[in-house]
Amino acid sequence: MAPGSLTVSPATPQDWELVRSWAAEEGWNPGLSDVTAFFAQDPGGFFLGRIDGEPISAVSVVGYDDAYAFLGFYLVRPELRGLGHGLATWRAAFARAGGRAVGLDGVPAQQDNYRRSGFTTAYRTARYVGEVPAPDGPVTGLVAAERVGAAALAAYDDACHHAHRPRFLSAWLATPGHRALARVVDGRPTGYGVVRPAQGEARIGPLFADTPADAAALLDGLAAEARGFGSDRIAVDVPEVNPAAVRLALERGLEPTFETARMYTGPVRPVARERVFGVTTLELG
Repeated sequence: MAPGSLTVSPATPQDWELVRSWAAEEGWNPGLSDVTAFFAQDPGGFFLGRIDGEPISAVSVVGYDDAYAFLGFYLVRPELRGLGHGLATWRAAFARAGGRAVGLDGVPAQQDNYRRSGFTTAYRTARYVGEVPAPDGPVTGLVAAERVGAAALAAYDDACHHAHRPRFLSAWLATPGHRALARVVDGRPTGYGVVRPAQGEARIGPLFADTPADAAALLDGLAAEARGFGSDRIAVDVPEVNPAAVRLALERGLEPTFETARMYTGPVRPVARERVFGVTTLELG
């Protein structure tokens, strides 16, 4: 290749630590240990653009099954934006999606570009941030998620996500620093959630629950777990299509910061939207 030209190739987990630092510079507050779980789902779904060997752009196109993929980490170094490197990286990586429907969570500045690439807005998500006060009394019904059992937890997750994702879920729950809780009522799970250390506020995701009461118990329990590893403030990405989720965030004193739009290129498997009180990640859906 001629000096100064862009090449796009698959990235390694070690490469992605650099991309995580770029995401932190953008204010996206990535989890400190997310990379391992991300690559567990689809190790071939991460791409870097390089000029003369130097990484300058990134995107991920992660396959979940034959029908669904998710696009994230669309980034170009600030000093090299506007030169076509991002679009070139996007095109090289997007081919990997094949015939799958693709989802993404797009920031407002990029949404028109995504529409020109065939994406349609389904709903908006807002990141709510703040300090959840400790509850007045004990939170009942919460157990470590591992006590529910992998099969039961995966079945619950299936109802709330567009594809079966046992590889990701197993890694997400086992990643060092991640704390996972489930709520159990009458012997069955009625929700689960995960909190993890991040660049800034601790990140909660997913937060899936049958009812607002289940979600509130989980949110309080996860906030307590975050305080246990030294973070008084939490952040959760709340889909505005679930009004009960928005109410819960406000009731707990969280404030909206920035918004994204969930967008798709085509039909996706329906989910129980009323159970989604917080999406898992903006990077992998």
